[in-house]
Amino acid sequence: MNEPQAFVRDRTGEADAQSLAERVRDAMFALDNTAQDLGIEVLDIGPGRSRLAMTVQPRMLNGFGICHGAYITAIADSAFAYACNACNEQTVASGIALDFLLPGRPGDRLTANAREIRASGRTGLYDIEVFNQHGELVAVMRGKSYRMKGRPVMQTE
Repeated sequence: MNEPQAFVRDRTGEADAQSLAERVRDAMFALDNTAQDLGIEVLDIGPGRSRLAMTVQPRMLNGFGICHGAYITAIADSAFAYACNACNEQTVASGIALDFLLPGRPGDRLTANAREIRASGRTGLYDIEVFNQHGELVAVMRGKSYRMKGRPVMQTE
């Protein structure tokens, strides 16, 4: 099975695209209060992909003692955002669909992997999977994105 090819507007080369994605990650994270407040870490980034992690803290638990769905959604949505914006064009979510498969437990280390399925014009489609530290699939999300014309995430010159 072939891996889908990520959309890269800057076609100067894979090394340049990777370097750009890393600089965009740094610029975004510096202003990402939500990710910082939740203890989310950006473990990996590249054109059209990202991998983020977060540990489930006691303050993230709902009345049943499991991770509130909003926090699982937050890490999935954050992975989506970093993957969408890695090519340095401001991109926002136009819609998401998320399914919870297993509960997140106190102390779980959740990892969200996002990958671009297709991008064309101003829209894109991304799949995000959230796993716990045992490799069990906790949630799946599909995100639709919208690229803001002429608005870079950061200035490159």
